[in-house]
Amino acid sequence: MCAPVKYVVITPVRDEEEHIGGLIESMAAQTVRPTEWIVVDDGSKDRTGGILDSAARQHPWMRVVHRSDRGFRKSGGGVVQAFYDGYKALASADWEFVVKLDGDLTFDADYFEKCFFEFRREPKLGIGGGEIYHEVAGSLRLEVNPRFHVRGATKIYRRSCWEAIGGLWAAAGWDTIDEVKANMLGWTTHAFPELRLHHHRLTGAAEGLVRDRVKHGMVCYVSGYHPLFVLASCLRRLAQRPYVMGSLGIFYGFVKGYWTRAPRVDEPGYRRYIREQQINRLLGRETIWK
Repeated sequence: MCAPVKYVVITPVRDEEEHIGGLIESMAAQTVRPTEWIVVDDGSKDRTGGILDSAARQHPWMRVVHRSDRGFRKSGGGVVQAFYDGYKALASADWEFVVKLDGDLTFDADYFEKCFFEFRREPKLGIGGGEIYHEVAGSLRLEVNPRFHVRGATKIYRRSCWEAIGGLWAAAGWDTIDEVKANMLGWTTHAFPELRLHHHRLTGAAEGLVRDRVKHGMVCYVSGYHPLFVLASCLRRLAQRPYVMGSLGIFYGFVKGYWTRAPRVDEPGYRRYIREQQINRLLGRETIWK
């Protein structure tokens, strides 16, 4: 029999009173529970903090960190800042995996057990997690993503990979940059198609779809994307909601990155690697994308 997996979970949340109860139930039902679950209340104005404190009194493996209210929802960088407040609060030092988990998810009781089975089967798998499904018109639909991508809502990092990539980039784009760096260093990253998580808020819904597309364009700039790849992405998205405006938002966000000289990932070899991958993708060659 395999030794129990030692893993820790960190969940940054803000104003999640509607959904956090479902996540708590999912975590409490796990067949393989975490050594620690740190939930970071990122300045919630609703009942989130109270719900978390009540749950923590019932589950000794769960703790709550309360952050002061910054006055607004700060996507990307704010999530990473809250995550690292939880990371610093960890008491365990011998964990094998660290998990970043959103507060608006529900999943089966054997979710983590099955995830770690996948990690055992693939020693070079550095980042993994289940597939995200949203409820649309009464049925659950898969959120389609590139082959190498694991949604930021549910990411499991093998410790050796986590240390090799240096943790998370503290800004929007962190959940793509981590995977590109991991692949560049010889790790594999992918989601597990047979493991479903129900995401109770559509991606970008907290900000609005057009604003989310602008943010995505800025992320493309920060992440060092090739301009031709971004242009191709804009053309492909013309037929997706929000029609036309979504593509214009991506292009505007990308160009805005140049205008404002936003900080970009500048690690040696990173930009060359990702742009080579993207050019190969445009040419129909094998890449981390597909």
